[in-house]
Amino acid sequence: MENYKKAYIAGGCFWGMEDLFRNRKGIIDTEVGYQGGENDNPTYENHPGHAEGIELTYDPALTSFKEILDYFFRIHNPTTIDRQGNDRGSSYRSTIFIQNEEEQEIAKEIIKIVNESGKWEAPIVTTLEPFDTFWPAESYHQDYLVKNPGGYTCHFERFGSFI
Repeated sequence: MENYKKAYIAGGCFWGMEDLFRNRKGIIDTEVGYQGGENDNPTYENHPGHAEGIELTYDPALTSFKEILDYFFRIHNPTTIDRQGNDRGSSYRSTIFIQNEEEQEIAKEIIKIVNESGKWEAPIVTTLEPFDTFWPAESYHQDYLVKNPGGYTCHFERFGSFI
């Protein structure tokens, strides 16, 4: 585990993002939770300002932060503020939680590439927020679409790779 890294992203309802990332090459583990908000120990019923996010544990020998972000921008709509599909509110914002300067530079580079690709008709509104505490969501949210295969998701692959 010591060679693994973690990435923190939010792009709408955490169920759909987790379901798509879980089978990506190099992704070792996924956990959904809350991040970037106003209170400690948030819950689904009380998470003011928190995004529904995902913690990705990955093997950098098999995938990179850049590849993770490339996929992130292919599976959700990064051009809508506080909205994904039917979900609305700051919980559903598009955000990359930045842990260090290297991630900041990679995120800016990928956003530039995605914007210049013209694949999305509007500009990217994904925010870059400093990493703070990741609060795991309740157990019934973990692996939700595995447990409930007919459950709601608005996440799907829209494009091929940007990089």
